[in-house]
Amino acid sequence: MKLKRINTISLCLLTLLLLIPFVSHTQTDYNKLDSNGKKHGLWKGLYTESKRPKYEGTFEHGKENGIFNFFDDTKAKTIIATREFNPKDNSAYTIFYDQNSNKVSEGKLLNKLFEGEWKYYHQDSKTTMTIENYNKGKLQGLRTVFYVNGKVAEEIFYKNNLKEGLYKKFTEKGILLEESNFKNDLYNGTAVFRDSNGDIASQGEFSKGKKVEIWQFYRKGKLVKEVNMSLPENFSKSKI
Repeated sequence: MKLKRINTISLCLLTLLLLIPFVSHTQTDYNKLDSNGKKHGLWKGLYTESKRPKYEGTFEHGKENGIFNFFDDTKAKTIIATREFNPKDNSAYTIFYDQNSNKVSEGKLLNKLFEGEWKYYHQDSKTTMTIENYNKGKLQGLRTVFYVNGKVAEEIFYKNNLKEGLYKKFTEKGILLEESNFKNDLYNGTAVFRDSNGDIASQGEFSKGKKVEIWQFYRKGKLVKEVNMSLPENFSKSKI
C-alpha cells in the first residue's frame, strides 16, 4: 500500500516536471520584445480594469503588421474593429463593427489619419449611408449621403474640412429640394430651394452665410413676393 502511494506521488511529480516547460513556454509565447526593446511577434492587450482581451495582433520589430483584432470589454469578446496594417507605407485598412457584427464604417488610415474613401453604413444594414473622402485627416472632395433605399440624399464638396462648392439635397424619391453653393463652410452665391413637388419655393443670393440682394418667393410655382434682403429692415430675415 505504501509502495503504491510512493509510485503515485512519483508519477504526479514526473507529470508536473514534464508540464513545467510547456507552461513556461505558453506564458512567454506572446508580448515579447526584440533585442532593441521593440515589440515583436504576437501581442495581446488587456483592458486595465476587467483584464479582458482588448486587442490581438503581430508586431514586426516595433511596427504593427497584418491584421489586428480589437474586442469589446465583455465576456463575449466581440470584435468591434479590425485593422490590417501595411508597414511599408504606415497605413491600416480599418473596419468598425457594432455589437451584432454589422459594419459601421470602413476605410484607410495613413499615419493614423483618415485617408482616401471612407464608407459609413445604415444601422443594422449593409446599405451605404455616407461616402466621404479624406486627405491627411481632413474632408476633401465629394461627400455623398444616401437614403436606405440607395437614393442620394445629399451631395456636397469639401476643402480642408470645410464645405466648398455646390450642394444638392434630394427627397427619398429623388426630387431636388435644394441647390446652393458654399464657401468657407458658409452659404455663398446662388441658392434655389424647392418644395416636395420640385417647385421653386425661394431663390436668391448669399454672401458669407447671409441672404443678400433680391430674393424671390413662390407659392405652387408662382412668384408671390420679392424682397431686398440687403436692406436693414430685412436683415433679420437674411439668415437661413
